[in-house]
Amino acid sequence: MNLRHEWKHEISPADLAVLRQRLRAAVRPDGHGRDGVYQIRSLYFDTPEDRVLREKLDGLDRREKFRIRCYDGNYSCIRLEKKSKINGLCGKESAPLTAGEVRGLLAGERAWMTGSGRNLVWELCSKMTAQRLGPKTIVDYTREAFVFAPGNVRVTLDYGIRTGLGCTDFLDPCCVTVPIRDAPIILEVKWDAFLPDVIREAVQLGNRRAAAFSKYAACRRYG
Repeated sequence: MNLRHEWKHEISPADLAVLRQRLRAAVRPDGHGRDGVYQIRSLYFDTPEDRVLREKLDGLDRREKFRIRCYDGNYSCIRLEKKSKINGLCGKESAPLTAGEVRGLLAGERAWMTGSGRNLVWELCSKMTAQRLGPKTIVDYTREAFVFAPGNVRVTLDYGIRTGLGCTDFLDPCCVTVPIRDAPIILEVKWDAFLPDVIREAVQLGNRRAAAFSKYAACRRYG
């Protein structure tokens, strides 16, 4: 797993307009979506005791979370992801899932997971058994993404965050999600060994300070 640096900032609608203009002039949009803009749906996992949520709120140096994710409602391309935080650095592992496998998982079927041949799927299965990890809530939002090859930089602007409350029916396009109250706009900057000056300058917004915002934690305030 490749560990990367990550900045997160809560920004205003005015900041969003400024950053969008700067980034479009300096770097190229991500190849996904339309001009780098797409919809994300994630289903997050947690324990009955909300261990994942509590570790995030407590700011533990080593923590992890599992989620299932798709883009623009395309259920032919679903990913199981594990996001890890280790001493301030971030890493992500992923494995493909089919819509049928997601239906089986949500129905409590695990036999297919042990024989899937995908290490991450097997790991999730083992933690669903040992830690009682299970689907907790859906999180929807819009993302604008930009990429810059030097430093393997990825800059994203996330907004329109919505919660599925207690809904876990990931494959239901009619699943009702509602906007979270006072939902911020989130600027994220991720890079490998170095952050090029052109990106550093493009994302400067005065005295903004990095924040540990979590879309999952924000949505869990509602259930």
